[in-house]
Amino acid sequence: MADRLTQLQDTINQQAEHFCNSIGILQQFSTPSKFPGFDRSGSQTPQQQQNQEDYAMLFATLISRCAKDIDTLIESLPSEESSAELQVQSLRRLEAENKEAAEQLEEVVRQGEILLEKIQAALSDIAQCQLDMQNPALILNKDLKPQL
Repeated sequence: MADRLTQLQDTINQQAEHFCNSIGILQQFSTPSKFPGFDRSGSQTPQQQQNQEDYAMLFATLISRCAKDIDTLIESLPSEESSAELQVQSLRRLEAENKEAAEQLEEVVRQGEILLEKIQAALSDIAQCQLDMQNPALILNKDLKPQL
């Protein structure tokens, strides 16, 4: 994931793209201006007016949403009040949390290894029992042996 400054730069670039596209749409769908002495009647059709209103609403929504994203990213940036001492203190706290999490992980791994050994022993017993059941003559010979 990108850092906050890169995210901010990407969002600002996206905002510039929205502005550029909205100006292009305005140029494409704008009505011609009338000049004195130039009698040309070029009225828009209702469909063109509807499209123009839809584009205006779309770009207004995109631009306002992007502006909110920019504000959110700016608010998430570290302030100037964040001194080196505060950063070191924060890093120490994070290191302590990391060490505690590592110890918990090691304990879980130890418990998992013990459980794995028990499962492997049980599977070995099951396999031996299945082998013994496939050869009933061995079971009878074991039972007939004299015990000392």
